Amino acid sequence: MNIYNQKIELYFELKGTPHSTRESYFRRIQAFFVYLEKQNTPIQELKEEDIQQYILFLKKEKGLSPGTINNYISSIRFFYTFVLEKDWNARKVPRMKRLKTFPVVPSREEIQTLLNSTDNLKHKAILALLYGSGLRVSEVAKLKIQDICSKTMRVRVEHAKHNTNRYTILSETALKVLREYFRSNFTKTYHPTDWLFPGQNSQDHIHVKTIKNTIIKLRNKLKLDSRISAHTLRHCFSTHLLEDGTDPVFIQQLLGHKSLVTTLSYLHMTSKSYIGVKSPLDSEGSRQR
Repeated sequence: MNIYNQKIELYFELKGTPHSTRESYFRRIQAFFVYLEKQNTPIQELKEEDIQQYILFLKKEKGLSPGTINNYISSIRFFYTFVLEKDWNARKVPRMKRLKTFPVVPSREEIQTLLNSTDNLKHKAILALLYGSGLRVSEVAKLKIQDICSKTMRVRVEHAKHNTNRYTILSETALKVLREYFRSNFTKTYHPTDWLFPGQNSQDHIHVKTIKNTIIKLRNKLKLDSRISAHTLRHCFSTHLLEDGTDPVFIQQLLGHKSLVTTLSYLHMTSKSYIGVKSPLDSEGSRQR
């Protein structure tokens, strides 16, 4: 196993793969190894038929979604082609078809209720940045003190998805919460490179799962839609900006989307009444007939 892991790590180092991606690939490959061991299948003798059976196992036994299974397929394909140096037949191991579903987008009032539902300043500041700046959960977790600039009202996001860097806006409301949180949690001996939201061990940043679980608890406490998650706040940021008439190109830059098409998908989730679209049934001509 160590030989395989070293080869995988070497590839990631040469490519400069983000830590989060490495972690995901390692986790899925290790889960696949556990399955093979239970099936008494030596890794050196791995065949595409074994992979097919594993995908069926993930689908029928584990009940995973097509999107999640596709992530496993990507990880296994990487291991099969790069580490074992075997040819991959996509016809034998096809990616699963995903049904397009739109994420839930709560109203602005519900978002405010969620933000105001906690007295924990750390949690409140995190929620304010998720919604007010459109950050991903992993991006909020890895923020450092120096990434918040009150002079320019910007948040610097480094080493984000696809290993990109960008700036996004800083909400005035979020800044007020951040200042209150900062005064109560940091001493005069802090360093600008310290984590803005440290974990239980101050040397590490807060764990992504901690943020996700916090929002789930608040959501359940308020009896809000069970589909609301930490990532929902990012969806709301972009959708509400579109409703306010913000140019999609600007939103794309703030979110860090590689393609404008991704940003434009949020148009389907906007309330059409906010962007001036009126049904032909409500037009003057229709009412007169």
